[in-house]
Amino acid sequence: MQKPLAYRMRPTNIAEIVGQQHLVGPGKIIYRMVQAKMLSSMILYGPPGIGKTSIASAIAGSTKYAFRMLNAATNTKKDLQIVAEEAKISGTVILLLDEVHRLDKSKQDFLLPHLESGRIILIGATTENPYINISPAIRSRTQIFELKPLTPADIQTALTRALNDTKHGLGTYHVTLSSEALAHFSEATNGDLRSALNALELAVLSTTPDADGNIQIDLKAAEETLQKKSFSHDKDGDAHYDVISAFQKSIRGSDTDAALHYLARLIEAGDLTSIMRRLMVIAYEDIGMANLPACARTVTAVQAAERLGLPEARIPLADAVIELCLSPKSNSGMAAVDAALADIHNGQMGEVPASLKDAHYAGAKALGHGTTYQYPHNFPGDFTPQQYLPNKLKHRQYYEPKTNGKYEQAFKQQYEKIKKLLDQI
Repeated sequence: MQKPLAYRMRPTNIAEIVGQQHLVGPGKIIYRMVQAKMLSSMILYGPPGIGKTSIASAIAGSTKYAFRMLNAATNTKKDLQIVAEEAKISGTVILLLDEVHRLDKSKQDFLLPHLESGRIILIGATTENPYINISPAIRSRTQIFELKPLTPADIQTALTRALNDTKHGLGTYHVTLSSEALAHFSEATNGDLRSALNALELAVLSTTPDADGNIQIDLKAAEETLQKKSFSHDKDGDAHYDVISAFQKSIRGSDTDAALHYLARLIEAGDLTSIMRRLMVIAYEDIGMANLPACARTVTAVQAAERLGLPEARIPLADAVIELCLSPKSNSGMAAVDAALADIHNGQMGEVPASLKDAHYAGAKALGHGTTYQYPHNFPGDFTPQQYLPNKLKHRQYYEPKTNGKYEQAFKQQYEKIKKLLDQI
């Protein structure tokens, strides 16, 4: 059975790699490692279909070392032992270990001494952030390289190469690919070269040649073949958390269009729970005291979204996102409580003033608890200055009001007025 086009077109040396020039281009780190034949174990991470396996294959081809491929999730410890035995005989084996973030402790413990001796050069491939999902023991013995999604130009280069390659590609077919179809294959796959190559092959093999034996691939054929959305990601994957991060940072930065873009990506991933939770966090963390009514309206929008469910939930969520983007911003509430928590963590607490201690039990008066407390509602304006903080923190200020919205401007004036009176005690 013929292997898929994406498999057949894997590069055999580092010069054939498409994209990732920040790593494999002349003078770059992986290029230099190959040229000097000074390879070290590494972890390659990034989205699917962007060249992790290709780079491993090309490194092996350029160095002439034996090359083996295993999967950390599905291959057994015995499979690793076979690779280790081969390494003892041949000297060095390059091992591409896919889904390296799923390497269990038993397999990890077996691998570590072989990595340290250099008999096995590990190239771990993963779509997950290795700093979060890979054990420190493996990380400390590898270099970590992030791969980037391929550009449409990169994918067009690879597709053109596949169409012209008579040995491994589609060069034996008489294919005419329209510029619109080429653009669709290169753009709608969202940087995934594997998907683009396999879709191209399906289009070629499923299209009936004309009377002259030519295969015409137009935009319609490309769209029918590439039955996938231009964007998708696993809501449990690392890329999903990058989108959530970008979502919050776009709202914090008041970029309405960017925030709506990331909202749409999260909706497309179907993760309504993360959207709702993140929106409430954003409302109180980034807008907060500057526009408290917007925080309340965000909670209302989230409640509506929860009751509606998708797809209708997108409407109140979009309204909330737009308001939060265009609202004045303040993180003073979060900063204030974090400053108070920092004092607690550092042991800066002190004793509760006697006037504030619980006086609702027999004997409290004899201890002097609560006897000097002044009930504010007995005074004009329902306020009277008295000490509330412990002695050692008597003049400590946690809240630093901002003036980015009319609400916090009013709170600032009131806070400073009261603070001035309390500081005189």
